[in-house]
Parts: sequence; C-alpha cells; structure tokens
Amino acid sequence: MSDAAGQRGPALDDEQARRLAEYGEVEHAEAGQVLYATGDDSYDFFLLLTATVDIVRNATAIEPERLIYHGGPGDFLGELNLLTGQYVYLTARVVTAGTLVRIGAVMLRRVLAEQVDIADLLLEAFRERREFIRSVAGNALEIVGRPDAAETLELRTYVTQLLLPHSWLDATSESGRSLMTSAELAADELPAAIVGGSVLRRATPGTVSEVLGLTYRADGHPVDLVVVGAGPAGLAAAVYGASEGLVTVLLDRSGLGGQAAKSARIENYLGFPHGVSGADLTRLAMVQALKFGVRIYSPCAAAGLDLSDDRRSAVLLEDGSRIECRAVIAATGAHYRRLDIPRWATFEKSGCIRYAATELDVREYENQPVTVVGGANSAGQAALSLAAHGATVDLIIRGDELGVRMSSYLTDRIRAHSRIQVHTSSTVRELAGDDTLASIVVERSGGRRDWLACRALFCFIGADPVSSWLTGVVKDDDGFILTDSRLPTGSSRTPLPFQTSAPRVFAVGDLRSGSTKRVATAMGDGASAVSSVHAALASD
Repeated sequence: MSDAAGQRGPALDDEQARRLAEYGEVEHAEAGQVLYATGDDSYDFFLLLTATVDIVRNATAIEPERLIYHGGPGDFLGELNLLTGQYVYLTARVVTAGTLVRIGAVMLRRVLAEQVDIADLLLEAFRERREFIRSVAGNALEIVGRPDAAETLELRTYVTQLLLPHSWLDATSESGRSLMTSAELAADELPAAIVGGSVLRRATPGTVSEVLGLTYRADGHPVDLVVVGAGPAGLAAAVYGASEGLVTVLLDRSGLGGQAAKSARIENYLGFPHGVSGADLTRLAMVQALKFGVRIYSPCAAAGLDLSDDRRSAVLLEDGSRIECRAVIAATGAHYRRLDIPRWATFEKSGCIRYAATELDVREYENQPVTVVGGANSAGQAALSLAAHGATVDLIIRGDELGVRMSSYLTDRIRAHSRIQVHTSSTVRELAGDDTLASIVVERSGGRRDWLACRALFCFIGADPVSSWLTGVVKDDDGFILTDSRLPTGSSRTPLPFQTSAPRVFAVGDLRSGSTKRVATAMGDGASAVSSVHAALASD
C-alpha cells in the first residue's frame, strides 16, 4: 500500500495475492463508492485487483479532508483496528472503478492461522500503518490537559499502551489554549478528549474506550477462556490459549502490560540482550495476541465470579454484564502500596507522586531532583532511567543493603552512577510544597531527619494483590490466591498446576501465593496454566 507521500510498506507477491484471494469474494467497485467510513463499528479487509482507492481523514471544522494514502492494484486495505475492533476513524473511497476481493473478519482470522508467510506480512503492515497513521492523523483523537495532572497522565498512558492514533496538546501551550477555546472547554473540565467532533469532558480511559468501541461487547460466540489481567502473565495466557484453539477473551481494568509496562528497561528477559522497555514488550505481546484472535477489552474491570455451575463459570463485570466461559485464568497481579504520609493524596493527584517510570513519566525531569522509593528491580530500573534523562536521583531504601532484593546488574550500575545517591536504612516521613512537591523529609536509622529537594516521588514499595473480585476462591492471609500444592488438604481431587479451589479457575503471576516476582516467571505461569486449562476441560 502506498501512502500519500509515495512510501510503500510490506507488499504481497503475485503468488501470495493469489492464495489470499481464495479466502474472499471478488466484487466490482464503482468510482466514488465508500468501502468503509469514519464511525463504522467494523469493516472488511480488501485486496485490490484493478480498482484504486483513497484512504482519507475526514474534514473537520478547522481542517480540510486529508489524503492518508492511495492504494492501487496489488495493494490491500486495513490496519490494526481490523483486529482490535476499534471503531473506524478513516474513510476508504474508490477512485478508479475496478475489481477487488472482500475478506470478512472470520476468513481473515483463517488467513492469519493458516498462511504463515502472509500472516507475518499482514501483521507487519498493520503495525507500520498504525504507526504512520498515529503520526499523520492524530486528530482522530485529540487529548488536551495539564501535563502534570495524574488524570492526564493516566489517559495518555492508556492511549499510548493501546497504540491509539492521537495527538496530545498541553493546556498551557498556545495550541492547547486554542483547542480549549474552540471546544468551549473550562480548566476544571480537563483532561478532555475530542473524538469525531464530540467533546468528552473530564475524560477517562473508560469514557474514551467506550466512544472508540473498545469496551466489552458480547458477540454471541461462545467463549472458552477468559483471562482477567493483561500483565505479562495474562498476555502469555491469552496468547497460548488462543494459539491452541481456545476462544479467548482478555480483560484489564486499566490498560495493558501491568507493572511490567511501567518499567523503563528490562535487561534480564531472555532474548533481549540489549534490554527492552516494558511498553515495547507489551506492544509486541498485544499484536501477537491479536494475531491468534484474542479479543482484548480495556478498560474492563471484573467485579466477581459466578461459580454456581459445575461445568461453566462466569466473570461478572462492574457494569453489570457477565461473560460465560468454560475456564478463567486470573492474572490481576498486585499494585504498589502507598506510603502513610500526610498530603500523600494531594501530591498524588497533582502528578508529583508516580508509580511508573515510562517515557511519559520521566521525560519532564531533566536537571530536576527526584526521589525513588523501593529496593527491588522496579525501583532500580526507575532510578537508572530518570538519571539517564538528566534527573538527580535520591534512591530511598528501608533495608540496610542495596542488593538484597535487587539484581546485581542494577546495583552495580546504580553504585557507579554519578546522578544517583543511595540512602539505605531510610524512610520518607514528610512531603513539602505548595501546588507541587518541593522537598521531602527522610528519617535515618538513628532517628536523624534530613531535608532533600524533590520535584517528584516515584514509589515502588511492597504490593497488595488485586484479588477482591475473586469471590469464592480460597486466599492466604494477605489476599494472594492459593493454588495447587498450597491449597488446604482434604480435597477429593488432586489439583492441577495453577488450579485454585474452584476447579475451573486458575491463578498466575504476582496474584498467586508464593510466586516469584519476575517478568519471565509471570509469562511462564501464564503459558503453563493453559495446559492445566486443557486438562480441566478434557473432563467435560
């Protein structure tokens, strides 16, 4: 497919085009015919034989229609939302009458499953097109807000994780103020999102996803497996479940990637000798899940389980709907704890306290003093990432030794880094500042207290399981889920690996009692649990 500037991405050869055409129906298209349009809830894949087609971004109140790319004979139409289910935000209009092949969603899934070389080419093309569209058609979704507000950061993180084409405008900039004026937005209505001309005031990931068509929609097809939680364990479970023939739905209450997506750099994950950011690892896993037909819905929060049927389960959602399924894999993980310090909530709301160190989180602190609290790998990765972006970092550790819970490759770099000061046997006791954080008070082991300059505090301490939704499942005293050998004795059955006290419910990753808190372990849990799901379903 050629874009408006004449660039061309992955292309089918004649033999691949012939094989691909066998999955669809040949149609004649007239000049001016619209194949799909902005606002449609779905569209088909098209292979162009003799017709030519323009893909355009519709005109807005302030901008004329824009040509995104022009497709000719041998090209194909479609990008990542063919797989995600996102509502259409571009229009495809026939320029030159001719023939084309229409391939519906079901048959496209067959192509991806049966034609490996074509599947690889299409997925690479879909990914490249999404990246290109994000750069030239960002006004399909416009976000305006204060960059230091927690609500703004949450929304920007969500749309970035899901690779949604969007443009970001700082409310304090000239372009941001102009958009606020044209959309009649007040400062207390931020962050706001403009989608297809509609203005979402006080926008959240939930309201944006609903407008974009990314919330859960029952399609009438029976579901084999529901995976709740889209961190590394959940993504792995979804990929392996779907690739092994299970109709799989993946849910997450906030986004994709879990705590791993918040890591600036993971260097001890097998196969990435130069390291990989949590965000990049998440995106690769998402595309892989989509390839195998996983239906991803986020944000979509689970509220409970219905285990009344011995042969089926149901995941109950916060909006009152339910998803019937044959098995559930719980992978909702854990969330970092908050420090019990006065004004914590105030500075959290203003965006001065953060629980992630992604590119969005760290980029604004060049030449600024910041604090990282925590002694495990996530804290170490955050400290190094902030220092690499020019920040001066105070790393606060409650224990008396840096390397007790942190990998040695991180501790060695931290000790050698001139911008990182390690404070062991120390605890944050006070936060100071007006509208934004200015300094903190740190208490040493002997009781001495010191003031440290601080513009932002990155918190990576302890974790509490996200397990309240797992009703009817046995947990340990801290709320983590008991599985297999950790289950109370006396059951009439021998539990399968990762199986909970509910036979058709499995728990993986950080949520599971006794688990090892590492990305690779979590992914191994998710993949392995699918084998147990198959064993349980075989008893039907």
